[in-house]
Amino acid sequence: MICPCGSGKDYAACCEPYITGARNPPTAESLMRSRYSAYAVHAIDYIINTCVKKGEQDIDFKQTKDWSEKSTWLGLTVLAADKGGVNDAEGTVEFEARYEQNGLRNRHHEKASFKKRDGIWLYDEGTIVPETMVRSMPKVGRNDPCPCGSGKKYKQCCGR
Repeated sequence: MICPCGSGKDYAACCEPYITGARNPPTAESLMRSRYSAYAVHAIDYIINTCVKKGEQDIDFKQTKDWSEKSTWLGLTVLAADKGGVNDAEGTVEFEARYEQNGLRNRHHEKASFKKRDGIWLYDEGTIVPETMVRSMPKVGRNDPCPCGSGKKYKQCCGR
């Protein structure tokens, strides 16, 4: 099986040794990729155990499990990495994870920070990168004619 992380390598030679605990990820990016793969293969314990914060107050196991299991994971793109190398203690990775849930395709764009504790990389926290929406047509005002062609004002037609 090809690894879900998008490396193009076989899963057994890529993220599986990290997820099973046979090896530790050497970089922040490799941890981030293995965490994505863990979502795809529903290895929830790995996701929780690779976080700086642990416990019920910090991580909702059921919600994490539901997101993992109710999603079809479509791909991962690493957009940028800053530090997070073998000899670093901290690093950031910006990525987009694509998934489908309830028939809708979604994109999770995050800038994640990682810390190395006792020689092991852990996910610290992430910031969602907002998506700017661009209209393809001008905004319809409440009192403008409805674009559906009914002849009514927008507020009395499709704007209800």
